[in-house]
Amino acid sequence: MIPFYFVLLVVGAFLLGACPFSLWIGNWLLAKDIRGYGDGNPGAYNVFRAGGRKSGVLALFADIGKGVPFVYLAHYVLGLPMAMVMGVGLAAILGHAYSPFLGFKGGKALAVTGGVLLAMPQHEMVFSALVFMLLAFLFVHGDAWRVMCGLGASAIYVAVSGGLALEPLFMLCIIAIIAVKHFKELRTTTPAFGGAVGNFLRARKARG
Repeated sequence: MIPFYFVLLVVGAFLLGACPFSLWIGNWLLAKDIRGYGDGNPGAYNVFRAGGRKSGVLALFADIGKGVPFVYLAHYVLGLPMAMVMGVGLAAILGHAYSPFLGFKGGKALAVTGGVLLAMPQHEMVFSALVFMLLAFLFVHGDAWRVMCGLGASAIYVAVSGGLALEPLFMLCIIAIIAVKHFKELRTTTPAFGGAVGNFLRARKARG
């Protein structure tokens, strides 16, 4: 029965991840196609850009929530092996990134990745990702490089801090998906010191 449950959960996680909640919320609550804003991504950030703060918060929680239920079921309810639980989590992320409801085009998968990490029993993964993403926001220039530096540092932390050997591999799989979704920006920009701290220092130097 375990393989059957695993396949069922993978399919369910992928289909739920594929539901473009942010796009639907933009259409329903703002009467706007959020793909016409910002980077054209059908994700929660562009709901904010389209002018709906409350709608953006709702879209963000909806996208995060997509990563939680099937991972929770896989581990806490059915007690599947950890490799299978991680497979279910990756299915949710892939569903968002390559939604069949959008012609296998999707979002950049950051919010749903957060939901998957929240649902995983290894809480050090989500905590380290949050900490290093914050540090990257403060010190790294460019959104795509902030994401890659934050997740990369988190993967290194998970690898050196012990635990299951599967955890670093799981993080590397997530990084690979995120890198593909950010490939255009990563290719056209270079990582550099900047971020909020860099902007503050440059502004202070200009005044002074």
